[in-house]
Amino acid sequence: MRPAAAIDAFLEMMMAERGASNNTINAYRRDLDDWETLLCANRQNLIKAQTPDLEIVLGVWAKKGLAPSTSARKLSSVKQFYRFLQMDDLRKDNPAQNLRGPKQGRPLPKILSEQDVNLLFETANKDDSSKGIRRLCLLEILYAGGLRVSELVGLTTQAVQRRDGCLMIKGKGGKERLVPLTPPALKAIKAWLKHRAETLPQDLDAAERAKKYLFPSSAKQGFLTREWFAQILKDLAIEAGLPPSKISPHVLRHAFATHLLANGADLRSVQTLLGHADISTTQIYTHVLDERMKALVFDMHPLAAKNSEP
Repeated sequence: MRPAAAIDAFLEMMMAERGASNNTINAYRRDLDDWETLLCANRQNLIKAQTPDLEIVLGVWAKKGLAPSTSARKLSSVKQFYRFLQMDDLRKDNPAQNLRGPKQGRPLPKILSEQDVNLLFETANKDDSSKGIRRLCLLEILYAGGLRVSELVGLTTQAVQRRDGCLMIKGKGGKERLVPLTPPALKAIKAWLKHRAETLPQDLDAAERAKKYLFPSSAKQGFLTREWFAQILKDLAIEAGLPPSKISPHVLRHAFATHLLANGADLRSVQTLLGHADISTTQIYTHVLDERMKALVFDMHPLAAKNSEP
């Protein structure tokens, strides 16, 4: 089997058996194409490569200054690819099995203070145009439920019409979770539904694709793109007097989790709300709180302040 055909077969398996999203599939394809390109440059290919061949590629990326996190992700992709080849009897061994990526520190997520978030909402509330009402609705749902941006923009009108005031979210791997909404978020949804029809595409085919979505668009998927919403948040940050580099959909998801924990929520509940499969992923937010607590002690404790004086 040719490498390209093997990659296609692997990605089909990821979609069919593991419910991988289009974004995940595209990321795997880019990673495996990168492996194949560099292996071919050394007169080798993904199907026949041995461990030393893969080590050479990792070395090339290290010399180019590739971020350790990116290198680790590419290594994970190729390990899964070779496990797939083994399961399908296309290869007897996994040449990447014992490879180790570069050491990497675990970066703390960017967060927004509650004051910053309040400022965003105060600014968003000043715009009562249709676009402003839509923007506020997106913001309210995102911060109320800690949704991934793909989950947010792809919401259907049916998803927000439950009588219990919750959202049923279908997340990574097709796993479903129930997310309760705050009263302001429910109010924002109600307000937006009165204006939603104004944003339906005029083209009949596009309108058909978009008709079931809460935030319809003429984009090929029928709803607003992630990139569009990210830019809307940047513009909102500028209006609010905040650095636009500080704001993104994922940063607001981080803020949701951090603020819940800071106000007494337990880790397991936050894990469920975020849709994390492993609690270790959620635990990163406790490290953020630890750092904030340390800063609070150093800045506010009288003895700490006294000891810092020359």
